[in-house]
Amino acid sequence: MDEQQHENQRLREQLSTLTDQARRNEEIFRRSHERYMNLLQATSLRELFDAMVFGLAEAYELDAVSLVIQDMRHEVRQLLQAEDPYSAPLHDVLFVETLQGLAPQYNNLWQPWLGPWTASDHSLIFPGQGGLGSCALLPLRRNGELIGCLNFGSCDPERFQRSHGVDFLKHLADIAAVCLENAVNRSRLVRSGITDVLTGLYNRRYLQHRLTDELARARRDGRPLACAMLDVDRFKPINDQWGHPAGDKVLAQIAHVIREECRDSDIPVRYGGEEFAVLLPGAGVDEAAQVAERIRAAVEAGDFVLPGGHALRLTISAGVSCAQPGQAEEELKPRGDQLIAEADVQLYRAKSAGRNRVCSARD
Repeated sequence: MDEQQHENQRLREQLSTLTDQARRNEEIFRRSHERYMNLLQATSLRELFDAMVFGLAEAYELDAVSLVIQDMRHEVRQLLQAEDPYSAPLHDVLFVETLQGLAPQYNNLWQPWLGPWTASDHSLIFPGQGGLGSCALLPLRRNGELIGCLNFGSCDPERFQRSHGVDFLKHLADIAAVCLENAVNRSRLVRSGITDVLTGLYNRRYLQHRLTDELARARRDGRPLACAMLDVDRFKPINDQWGHPAGDKVLAQIAHVIREECRDSDIPVRYGGEEFAVLLPGAGVDEAAQVAERIRAAVEAGDFVLPGGHALRLTISAGVSCAQPGQAEEELKPRGDQLIAEADVQLYRAKSAGRNRVCSARD
């Protein structure tokens, strides 16, 4: 009888242990499912990066999480900036031209790598994080190509060991890679509706939308908003003599010059044909005129190469205007239309005065 009671007690304890383990596994599954859904439901690149870095760090009680993205042509960075030009930088998301050299394990990383953290090997992928004990490097691969790496760090040397299984981490990395690819493709589609295919600048539709936002920001912050309208001088003969493909090539080169001469906060736009516009948040007439003058001088000094190799010298004319809406001003669209119209008037003045010059509303 005692033996039977002892066996029953052993079975009850075993059942209790299995029940506790089942509860723990259920909780782990629930938390993991929530993390997966947060990644899958992210509607923007920034939201996805936040879910990957901060969300996973909180969910799995990690001391450090970083995301390294291979962005050879700076496309992902540009898409991220286009989502919100005023957002703060993401310190734990690193964009690199190549993953090689950041960590020894990146050179041939197909499966998650778990092991001790060492400053000499891992300080570049955990910037500003010292004294970690162990780390896990999760390769993000799509179609056999390494597109990035999700890195987990812990102060506990036992948290990530080479003897641990990696199936769960591999599954997480696969989901993260798919989410990253989808977010980039979604952002491309969004941007394709607001950018000019030929020049890569924003299009007129985006300007109209952004103009109201920038005027509202100017009203709130008590700062000016300037606009520069630019038009390539004597552009029609290029199309007539060399053909429209040559004209398109020249416009793309001029757009590159405009982008290079603008400030980081400026918004360059292809307004239509050979006409461009630049919104300059926070700039008064004088500062905007200086930016327009830089663009004018750079165009005048440049050589614009046609498809056959022939080089052209061109000039550009510009008109500048400025607005500073008052706090009580409610209707901003008419003020935006007026800002564009005034810049157009100044552009006409520059053309009438002989071209290759900048005229502003203060002249």
